[in-house]
Amino acid sequence: MEGKRVQDSSVTIAQVMIPQDANPAGNVHGGVIMKLIDTAAAVVASRHARSNTVTASIDRLDFHHPVFVGDLLFFKAGLNMVGRTSMEVGVRVESENLITGEVRHTASAYLTFVALDKEGRPQSVPQLSLETEEEMRRNREARTRRAMRLAERKQEAKCQLEPGSCM
Repeated sequence: MEGKRVQDSSVTIAQVMIPQDANPAGNVHGGVIMKLIDTAAAVVASRHARSNTVTASIDRLDFHHPVFVGDLLFFKAGLNMVGRTSMEVGVRVESENLITGEVRHTASAYLTFVALDKEGRPQSVPQLSLETEEEMRRNREARTRRAMRLAERKQEAKCQLEPGSCM
């Protein structure tokens, strides 16, 4: 399989926040933003794999600023790392106040997706061709996060087998 560039699958999705997205005070629910993050990341993963993909994990989701009804959100999503069947997608969320023009970094998240074949089993995905220093840095950081996830999973499995050893 030939490698694909990061830019070949990257997307930016824009969405205006409306009253149904918010509480009575006009603050947009975090869950609405989370769903849109997952959607943007899924598009990137599916474009890269050219197959169905599923969310395997969300590493971290930090909200830096509130979002309000009427704000325009941009979900900027791109691949950071590709494994054999899995992919890490980074999503940066920016909010724009359409009246003032102020743009703020609202949230960031890292999601892992697995590509599936027609029978629903993991399938291999194309490698990732890194072209810029920024892409290489993101790839290094993604590999570090992956190593941490795997170590945590190993520890969790040990705790399930030996419950008394993890107190």
